[in-house]
Amino acid sequence: MRIALAYIFVVLLWATTPLAIKWSGEGPGFLFAVTSRMAIGMVCLLLVLTVLRRSLAWHRKAWLTYLAVAVQIYGSMIIVYWSAQFIPSGWISVIFGLAPLMTALLANLLLKEHHLSFSKFCAYCLGVGGLYIMFGTALNLGESATLGIVGILLATLLQSVGAVWIKQIKAGLPALAQVSGGLGLALPAYLITWGMVDGQWPETLSTVNIAAIAYLGMIATTIGFSLYYYLLTHLSAVRVALISLMTPVLALILGHLVNHEPLNEQIITGTSLILAALVMHEMVDRIALLKLKRSNANKL
Repeated sequence: MRIALAYIFVVLLWATTPLAIKWSGEGPGFLFAVTSRMAIGMVCLLLVLTVLRRSLAWHRKAWLTYLAVAVQIYGSMIIVYWSAQFIPSGWISVIFGLAPLMTALLANLLLKEHHLSFSKFCAYCLGVGGLYIMFGTALNLGESATLGIVGILLATLLQSVGAVWIKQIKAGLPALAQVSGGLGLALPAYLITWGMVDGQWPETLSTVNIAAIAYLGMIATTIGFSLYYYLLTHLSAVRVALISLMTPVLALILGHLVNHEPLNEQIITGTSLILAALVMHEMVDRIALLKLKRSNANKL
């Protein structure tokens, strides 16, 4: 039951996070937005650790896990914030929908979790087809939108690499420790990046900016990241990545209704192909599992 509730909460967070990311960076700039979010998140996590009287592990596997988490929190997230300047917020969730496919390929190579079947190959082709259509839509919005899509693809790849790496390390750390340790490594990198590239405190911060940054720092980072790594500890990397199967439609509708983002036939078609690819990928796994269970039952 706890895993199911955590899963639902993460789905809702991931559906609202892209729009909050976009709103937080409109005005103060993406570097200030993401750095302030992570700083607020780090403060909240330290308070939680203090209240719960928890400490972090410092053995080799723990350090490697924190580094893998930092790859996601810094490497992936900073690219997401940069890309959010150029594309509608809903697209972030759609392109991140390819995470299960990327994660499955990486898990196949590194963890030997699955093998590449013809059906899965077809699913990957569907996903690429949907992405191709999204690229076509981006060209209508300008060259910068294409850069935004490429950026989110890179961020998705880094997210998948981090997830598989964490599963490969098998440190068995609590989710709160993973987030705190990873953010502890990522935050200095954010501060250095902001100081070197920008380093200027924004002249004005709107109510929307402040609310979005606070939501992302206190809720999405502190609670969302903790639940994500909790799920990653108890479920396979591919199963956790399937959260992105549910969020694209919610994020697109939210962006269209609240932020007046475009939602034409081309966008719907590209999104549908990506989601169809994920459904096919998931069904192949379920069918294979059922066949295996029946085969084992027949042997008994």
